[in-house]
Amino acid sequence: MTDSPITARSPRDGIAHHAARAVSALIITVVLLGVCWALEVVNYGGGLTRDYGIQPHNVNALWHIFTAPFLHANLDHIMANSVPLAILGFLTALRGLGRFVTVSLIVMVVSGLGVWLLAASNVVTVGASGLIFGYFGYLLARGFFERRILDILLGVVIALVYGTMIFGVLPGQPGISWQAHLFGLIGGVLAARLTRSRSGPAALPPAL
Repeated sequence: MTDSPITARSPRDGIAHHAARAVSALIITVVLLGVCWALEVVNYGGGLTRDYGIQPHNVNALWHIFTAPFLHANLDHIMANSVPLAILGFLTALRGLGRFVTVSLIVMVVSGLGVWLLAASNVVTVGASGLIFGYFGYLLARGFFERRILDILLGVVIALVYGTMIFGVLPGQPGISWQAHLFGLIGGVLAARLTRSRSGPAALPPAL
C-alpha cells in the first residue's frame, strides 16, 4: 500500500501567499477609511452625528453602536483617528477579511455597550477611537493567546510605538470618551481570546 503524497510549499508560494494577504489587508483598510471619510463629507453640519451616534441609555438607539464608529464630530476628529486606524486596522486585517470583521464586531459591541451604559445621557458619542483601541488590544493580546513568535514580536512593537495610548482609558479628559477607549481595549483582548487559532490533534499515521 503506497503512502499518501506529501506536497511541500515552495518559498515562492509562501511569498505569494503573504503578498496576497498584504494586498487584501490594504484594500480592507482603504475601504474602512474611505467609508469614514465619505460619511464625514455627507455629515457636514453634524446631522448624522446627532441621529446615529451612541445615545446612552436610549434603548431605541442601541443599534447605533454599529454606526457611531464610522462617524466623527469634525474634520480634526477624523484626521486624528485616520493614521492609527489605518496602521492598526491594516495589521489586524492581515489575518483575513473574516477574522477582521469578527474582531471589529466584537470590539464595536463591547466598546459601544460600555459607552451606552456608562456615558452621560446628554452626550452623543461618535468616532473610530473605540475601534482603534480595540485593534490595539487585539494586537497586544494575540501573541499571548496564539503563542506565535511573530505575533508576540508584533505585540511588543505595537506596545513600544503606541503604548502611551493606554492613558486614553482614564477618565477626566474633556471631550474624550474614556468609556469607548477602555471598553474598546477590553473588546480587543476578548476578540484575541475568542478568535485564537485552535490546533487540532495530530493526525494519526495511515494504517499499513
